[in-house]
Amino acid sequence: MEQFDIVVIGSGPGGYVAAIRAAQSGYKTAIIEKYSTLGGTCTNVGCIPTKALLDSTHHYHDALHKFEVQGIDIQGLKLNFKQLYKRKSEVVTKNTQGLNYLMKKNKISVIQGLAAFKDDTTLHVTGQDGAIRNIQAGKYIIATGSKPATISGVVLDKKRIITSTEALSLEEQPKTMVIIGGGVIGVEMASIFSRIGTKVTILEYADRLIPTMDSESGIALQKLLAKEGIEILLKQSVFKTENAGDTAKVWYKDTAGQEQSLTADYILVAVGRKAYTDQLGLENTKVQLDKRGMIVVNEALQTTAPNIYAIGDVIGGAMLAHKAEEEATFVVERIHGGNPHIHYDRIPSVVYSWPEVASVGATEEELKKKQVAYNVGKFPFSANARARAGMDTEGFVKVLVDPKYGEILGVHIVGARAADLIAQAVTAMEFEITVNEVGKISYAHPTYAEVLKEAYILASGQPSVNI
Repeated sequence: MEQFDIVVIGSGPGGYVAAIRAAQSGYKTAIIEKYSTLGGTCTNVGCIPTKALLDSTHHYHDALHKFEVQGIDIQGLKLNFKQLYKRKSEVVTKNTQGLNYLMKKNKISVIQGLAAFKDDTTLHVTGQDGAIRNIQAGKYIIATGSKPATISGVVLDKKRIITSTEALSLEEQPKTMVIIGGGVIGVEMASIFSRIGTKVTILEYADRLIPTMDSESGIALQKLLAKEGIEILLKQSVFKTENAGDTAKVWYKDTAGQEQSLTADYILVAVGRKAYTDQLGLENTKVQLDKRGMIVVNEALQTTAPNIYAIGDVIGGAMLAHKAEEEATFVVERIHGGNPHIHYDRIPSVVYSWPEVASVGATEEELKKKQVAYNVGKFPFSANARARAGMDTEGFVKVLVDPKYGEILGVHIVGARAADLIAQAVTAMEFEITVNEVGKISYAHPTYAEVLKEAYILASGQPSVNI
């Protein structure tokens, strides 16, 4: 029986951060991963490869549509699809190699195999060769993440009816693609393929894209994607798909309740993700699941077995890599005797389209529902000098603030560099800096960040000198 202080199950962003923090705190630590590489979904088939393709296709799209007006004449421009995907794979490899280095540096035992609880204190880990290792630990941290979900009538065959995972390993560029779901994953996949010439159609059940974000952001994003040639059909109810060999077909009911169908090279299902607890042996423990299959935890992220903790996608909430990382640090600090905290309403969300969409805090819809008074400060990128110079004038910053004290309640950005700009808003909210104060500090000129400043100024009730 191998003995450890802390064993982490799953090596995604939550898992590897938990393992590193535990080792740095002096605990004998092991991390268990069933796949041959560390990093989980995010590093291998999620955040990282997706961003690599988004970056590459963004450059290609700019070359097609912006270079000429900038005085850059490119003759014979063409896309090398295989190289596009090869670079993506190289980025992933460098990240997984970095994780291997961090495990060695921090003297963390890496165990490859499928972990299953025998009871609350013991694990069996079955390797690919069938060999079983018996492990005991004082504390366990479950960080097994999530897997793609589907809907009734839609069977994922991973050939023609695929998820984002399969989309990241295609052999050739599809001519047509239908994406079921207009959330973050669906929009990012649509952006990647549309930019390189694939005819993309999004079928979304809700009345707008990214329904969890502020409605104005979703509406603006829809207009921007439509400009790129992406067909977006809202309020569509998908009920069936079929692999037709060289193509796939999807059936849905439109807003009038009439049955419609579309045929494409691939049907990409992006309707969300569900907690991954398969074969984990939780039935042998005191750990409980809720009706959605999520692991039940308390405020300390302890399960109903006090020595077993759970973090990240497997406990629900926003399924974000950086949320899992925050929870990883939180749990280890708790185990170590600290009293950390997480403000979940101050964890940002990002859509890596272009322009990007980012938000933190409350939406207008949430404030109205709770009958909370608020002021709005909104400033467009089109009035920003840096945005004009960079030909990135689409979008806006919208700031929602408490009218009495100037507390920032929410910030929503549609525009260039939104994913990076939102960090300043998170800082202001986390440390309760008022809108008056954050609007008075000096911002370098010309920068995209000045759009934030102007929105802060307007939200505080002061006039802007730039509009």
